[in-house]
This record gives sequence, C-alpha cells and structure tokens, in this order.
Amino acid sequence: MICQECNQRPATLHFTKIVNGEKAEYHLCEKCAHEKGDMFMISGASGFSINNLLAGLLNIEPSFQKAKQDPFQQEEILQCDQCSMTFQQFIKVGRFGCVNCYESFKDQLNPIFKRLHSGNATHNGKIPARIGGNIHLRKNIENLKHKLKDLISKEEFEKAAETRDELRMLESKLNTGHEGGI
Repeated sequence: MICQECNQRPATLHFTKIVNGEKAEYHLCEKCAHEKGDMFMISGASGFSINNLLAGLLNIEPSFQKAKQDPFQQEEILQCDQCSMTFQQFIKVGRFGCVNCYESFKDQLNPIFKRLHSGNATHNGKIPARIGGNIHLRKNIENLKHKLKDLISKEEFEKAAETRDELRMLESKLNTGHEGGI
C-alpha cells in the first residue's frame, strides 16, 4: 500500500480514527507520519510510543477544575516527598519513581482508576463460584454493612431496616454453614 500523503513511499503506519461515528482510515509512510506528528499522535524521532497513547488517559485536568482556582494564586506543583518526582513527570514517563508516589498522587489517581476500571476505584478480583461460597457470603455481608451505614446516615430508616434484616439472614447462613449456591 502506498502512502496517502506523498503517494511515493510504502505506507508503514496504518490506523483508523473514529470521530462522532465517522470512520477514517489513514495509511502513511514513516516520513509523512513524522511530519504530521501531533495530528497522528506521533512525536520525536523514535516513533510511536505507548506512553503517548496513554497520556490522554492520564491528563485529567479538566477546565472546570481550573476555573475554581484563584487566578492570582500560583499553581501548586505536586511532588513526591521521597523521590521528588512530579505528577507531570509521571504523566510523561508513565510509571512512578517509588512506592511513596502512590500516596503522594492518590487524589489524581482515583479519577484515572475509575476511568480505566469502568467506574470502580478498587480492584475486586474474581472468586471461583464453586470454592468461594463463604468468601462471596462474607463479601456480601461487608457490602450490606456499608450500605446500612449509608442508609442510616441519610436517615432512610425503612430501607435500613430491610437491609438490616437481609444482613441478619446472611449472617445466620454464614454461622450455620449453609452456602445455598451463593
């Protein structure tokens, strides 16, 4: 296949761009791809980088967050206390400098994790159904306890009573050893 830009060299980069349901396919040679750089997400002489591809996920500074800030206040640079890595360096490199970075940047990481894990910020894992009966039961009990606390704090006492009864039923199942296919 020949490059769509120069119509001279063989195309080495092939990708599909979908915007508002409209599909456009691009076939470019290496030279034309470097010349188009930003348009085709390619930067630098080394070619395409996975870090460049994922940078869109990590760039989480929406305009509404900046609008809340005082225009006369200097922007605070987030930096790890232990290794001195900044959040901007993390976005560029794609990995942390040390274990402490997770704690230093936790407020910026939660939206990223939620975006990557379909709205969840925690990894729950999978438990095989045939051997995880008690584990599933305990997990359901824990979830119901959290739900009960939330309902009580919201003063939704009718729903809280239903949740309490369901919680007692599951706890009695756990104590008697009946897993009941859960």
